Amino acid sequence: MNAPMRAHYRSAGLPVLLLVLSWGPSLQAAGPAHRPELFLRTKLVYEDAFDGTLNTNFWEVRQNTTWVIKEGVLTGGPSSQEFQDKKVASGDRAHAGFKPVIWLKKVPENFVCAMRVRYDAKAYQRGFPLFDLGHHVHTLSFGEKATTLTIKKDVETLTVGQPLLSLNQWHDVVIELKRGTILLKVDGKKHLFESKNIDMTGQAQIDFKAVDGGACQIDHIRLWEGL
Repeated sequence: MNAPMRAHYRSAGLPVLLLVLSWGPSLQAAGPAHRPELFLRTKLVYEDAFDGTLNTNFWEVRQNTTWVIKEGVLTGGPSSQEFQDKKVASGDRAHAGFKPVIWLKKVPENFVCAMRVRYDAKAYQRGFPLFDLGHHVHTLSFGEKATTLTIKKDVETLTVGQPLLSLNQWHDVVIELKRGTILLKVDGKKHLFESKNIDMTGQAQIDFKAVDGGACQIDHIRLWEGL
């Protein structure tokens, strides 16, 4: 290659290199594409690496609990003592904010949600921690010896005789839901729940609820519509 041609090659390559480098952070932030098992394809609805303020278009803090973003992690704790005392005095202990509670909104009826999550506590509490897929519709509660899916509080209960989510450690969690089926994957270990009662029609949220006095931490989260 002669000198003029080499010069032209270098000058043409530099903009391309700069463009690729400029893509780097966004490609890294997007993370690897998730391959769904219940859907042929998906459409990204929301993604958050928690590097700014809380996106209230997609998140709703409940029961006056405390949620902050720090070092790329959304962290929730109980409500203030003043709020708790006020609620208890009014007879509404169930909504006093003893445990962190937050809702992820705008969840499609058929969805895939992938995230890193951690529930911190000294011990499990009966029925907690949990994910509610739809408000009190499909309740995935985690215990020391078992994992339970409770549908609409008392319509149906499906139990896995083993713990799927441990306290005080990070887990990679993927939830896929379409009518009749929920696929739960924790650190690559998966369990399939099947029931005619699994149905997100009219629902549009995932609730995160920790243990009394404990904490919930949510890292990079992605939400897709299943197609």
